[in-house]
Amino acid sequence: MERFIDDGPVELVVSLVVPYAAYLAGERAKASGVLAVVACGLYMSRKSATFFSAAARLQVLGAWDALTFMLNGLVFVLIGLQLPYVLAGIHGRYGTGTLVLYGVVFSGVLILLRMVWVFPAMKFASYVERRWMGHKEEPLATREVFVVGWTGMRGVLALAAAISVPEVLNDGRPFEVRNLIVFLAFCVILVTLVLQGLTLPVLIRKLGLSRPRGMEREERDARRIVLGAAIRHLEEGRKADGESAEHLYDDLLHRYRHRLAAVTSGTEGSVDGLDGESYARLQSIASGALRSERQMLIGLRERARISDDVLRTMERELDLAESRYQVMPIT
Repeated sequence: MERFIDDGPVELVVSLVVPYAAYLAGERAKASGVLAVVACGLYMSRKSATFFSAAARLQVLGAWDALTFMLNGLVFVLIGLQLPYVLAGIHGRYGTGTLVLYGVVFSGVLILLRMVWVFPAMKFASYVERRWMGHKEEPLATREVFVVGWTGMRGVLALAAAISVPEVLNDGRPFEVRNLIVFLAFCVILVTLVLQGLTLPVLIRKLGLSRPRGMEREERDARRIVLGAAIRHLEEGRKADGESAEHLYDDLLHRYRHRLAAVTSGTEGSVDGLDGESYARLQSIASGALRSERQMLIGLRERARISDDVLRTMERELDLAESRYQVMPIT
């Protein structure tokens, strides 16, 4: 369906409906609806680069950023609202000290288990990449793998999995430990978010893994490869079109070759191949020009020279142009 749609609002609606369809399909198949949604999300994320047009992707991603922020906040509000009912369901069966002990022990065991399986999992993944996928990257160091294991914060998925536990068994009897399971999920979310989440920046600095902002080798290689592909395409197009559009191809080729030279040399520069100071100056000049365009555009609308529709169309173009110059210089 996604391949035949090129409209941002429609794409957004589809992306909202598909997870519910995946959940219902998973439950209908007597499987986990939560895992079905996760699998669907992973697949859609993988294929979104080919499904969406650039314009639709800008709209959908912007809308989902706002929805994700809102839904995450709503989920944690609901956690706080539901916790009293969960505690009431297990009141009298376990003492407060016992519940706290269970929560701490359960959270600690989960953190330890993640740390235990992350190390062999990373070794195996590195082996598979080198042996069967041809990747030549060096395996992660022990301290880097430790940080990967420490980033195992639980959140919405853990809570959804706990809440999806049925309240009654197949024979109609109530599942008495369900509230305890949900309470332990609350404890895991709290401990991992507070303990691991707040200590992660400090841990990264202590282990010496914090790096200055800049272009990693993988990004540099990717930029070099894609720029080379674009240059080859333009050179072939210039030969095919002849002299009628030669000046257009020359202008684009100059820009691409300038960017490729900056990436290949590894010198400090921006996405346009300019050094940091020149790029900052370019940003200032371009921002001033765009600001003048925007003010004139608004003035035309205020004087009823253009309609709101024309304003929105041209405003989007200005927004895209301005966002291009918000990219930080690459070092």
